[in-house]
Parts: sequence; C-alpha cells; structure tokens
Amino acid sequence: MNHTQFAPILINWQRQHGRRNLPWQVQDPYRIWLSEIMLQQTQVATVCGYYPRFIEKFPTVADLAAAEQDEVLALWAGLGYYSRARNLHKAARQVVEQFGGRFPQSRQELETLCGVGRSTAAAISAFAFGQRETILDGNVKRILCRIFARDGNPADKKFEQSLWTLAESLMPSENQDMPAYTQGLMDLGATVCKRSKPLCGECPMSSMCEAKKQNRIDELPRRKAAVNVQTLPLYWLTVRNQDNKIWLHKREQGGIWGGLYCVPCFESLDELHRFADDLGLNEGDLSEDTPFTHRLTHRLLLITPFTATCPNPPFSDGLWVAPQDLADYGLPKPLQDYLHRKQGRLF
Repeated sequence: MNHTQFAPILINWQRQHGRRNLPWQVQDPYRIWLSEIMLQQTQVATVCGYYPRFIEKFPTVADLAAAEQDEVLALWAGLGYYSRARNLHKAARQVVEQFGGRFPQSRQELETLCGVGRSTAAAISAFAFGQRETILDGNVKRILCRIFARDGNPADKKFEQSLWTLAESLMPSENQDMPAYTQGLMDLGATVCKRSKPLCGECPMSSMCEAKKQNRIDELPRRKAAVNVQTLPLYWLTVRNQDNKIWLHKREQGGIWGGLYCVPCFESLDELHRFADDLGLNEGDLSEDTPFTHRLTHRLLLITPFTATCPNPPFSDGLWVAPQDLADYGLPKPLQDYLHRKQGRLF
C-alpha cells in the first residue's frame, strides 16, 4: 500500500462513518486528557458512565487539583486500575503548579505529567492542539500489523519502535487534519479492525490490506504470551458496631487497592484471627460467609469474608461509616459488590 494514500482514505472514512458523538470529542485539553486516562484498559461504554460525573464534580483541572485524593478515588471506584486515579490527581496538580493551570501543547511536555505516556500525550496534542503527533495504542498496532503485514514479537522493543516509525510516516501533512485522522485510527480499530471477527467488508483499507491478501488476518498481530495468573487468598473482616456502622481504614498507597478504603484485609486466616483477638473477639464471634473470586490482570483473588460485631475497635487508623454513606468513600469494586449483596441481611 502506498503510504501517502493511508491518511486521506482514513480521514474521509472517519468523517462519513466514524464516531462523532462521544462526550469528550471537544477541543478542551482537560476533558480530552481525562477521557484518555479513563479509556486506558477500559471500554468506551463503561467510561461514558463515569466521565459525566467527573466533569460535573471537577469541571476544570483546577477543581480536580484542589480536591482531596479521597474524593477522586471515591468517584473512580469501580473503574479499576486505581493507580490511574492517583496519577490523574497528581497530574492535575502538576498542570496547576508547573504550567499555571494550562495544559502544555507539546507531546514532550505532556509526557512529563504523571500517568501520561507517549501515545496518550500524542492524542491530547493532536486532538486539542492539532499537533502532528501519532498515537500507537493496541488498536493502532493491530491496524498497522494487518494493513502492512508487519510481523513481530509484540514484546520486542525494536519491533515496537518499527511500528512507531511506520505510524509517524503515515500522518497527514496538514495539522488541521490531525483530530479526524487520530479519531479515525481509534474508530477503525475499535469498530472495524477488531481483534476477533473483524469487519473486513466494511474496512476502507480492505482492498489494500496486505494481511487480507495473504490470508493472515487471524495471525496478525502476534498474540502476547499468556499471562501467568496467580491465585491470592484474602480474608476480610467486616466489623460493625451497635449502630450497624462499618469499620473502614485507608490502605497504603502501593499495592492492591492503594489509597482506597477497605475493611480489614489479611493474606492468611491466622492474621485475621490475631486481629480479631486484638479486638477482644474469639473464633465464635466471627461469622464466615461464602468465598468468592475477583480477577485482576495478573492475579485471581479468592476472598473469604467474615463478619463480626465490635462496639469500639481499639485502633485510631480507621473510621465508622454508615451503610448509606459508603458511596462517599472509594471502596474496592469487589467490596462494593459484596456489601451491596449483603445489604438486605446485614443492614
């Protein structure tokens, strides 16, 4: 395929068939950045439920920077990959403190923000400022590998760099075309050139796609090696007082659910029993619930919940929260779901 044909065909297709009604399709760099962070490893439909609430609560980057981290995490609860929310908050403060509250326009400066890599920075730069910068997320890699029959190990840095070089060579010459071009890459990968069951009959590049000519659509791009998923047993202790309030404490910033509020959580039953002893509870005071699983990227959590009543835990690093106020705190998604399921019986 002639490289010079790629951008005009894609832009024309996007303007006729691409997505044009997404709430973050604006020129405001704050809103674009927010959507790009939310869309990392998260489906568009899911983000559409969270994005308006964030904009309503934090309409500007200054509003987000001025918020407490707990407010941000509470609003993020359920989106997963919570380091994104912590980095989002840090980056907002960077924009205010280092850039006077205005987003920088260059990709290189945008990359200095917490949680912003090269592809995300390029998207912000192209959409908000019309800069000639290319994205290279998973969708774009798939498009390039198929249309140009690029074959290589997805974990190989040299191969990835060759895709960056190819992506840079395909950009339109006019800055004003960059938003439509960049959106076109996203739309083509998300709606047509999908990982499985691609809609080749609807693809504007179909007649020029080398993978299609070579009957290698299913083969390209190469699959990443399967992730080795480890099972991690966890034990929760939901402690209630006489008012049916729940004892929560804030987890350390690192690790699983960093910075979120959670019931006491342990990696062994012995740890849970020692904690219960410190509360003045014995084994007979603990009620064991049905274990359940929760999948993270590299781990499968096997969670066994216990409940108990204790009027006054002798610890200072926590707080009592009424069931109706739980939504004000950032809770891990499986804990949210568990407490919701138990609402009728426990509260």
